[in-house]
Amino acid sequence: QVQVVESGGGLVQAGGSLRLSCAASGSIFRINAMAWYRQAPGKRRELVAHITRGGSTNYVDSVKGRFTISGDNALNTVYLQMNSLKPEDTDVYYCNANLRTGVLDPGSDYWGKGTLVTVSS
Repeated sequence: QVQVVESGGGLVQAGGSLRLSCAASGSIFRINAMAWYRQAPGKRRELVAHITRGGSTNYVDSVKGRFTISGDNALNTVYLQMNSLKPEDTDVYYCNANLRTGVLDPGSDYWGKGTLVTVSS
């Protein structure tokens, strides 16, 4: 069984910073990549940032230069450092882990339950 747990959300004023954390644990053979998504009520879930096991990262245009995704070598824990936050960053942020539970497992996506980030103007 695999667990993906986010933490670090909260209320912050515009221009402030928050750091989200995501930890994957359980029956994990290898983590291929981790990502942060966000979703507002009634809207599609949006990819915010992505990091591969090799360290490659990519970001949605709206957060480039403000958010940074990082993680340990095995990606068991990843972080999303969010600076210069704007009210439009207010969303529930979800952690996604693409991982293998065994040698023969090609990989599947696992999701956390989300953490709320609220940016006040």
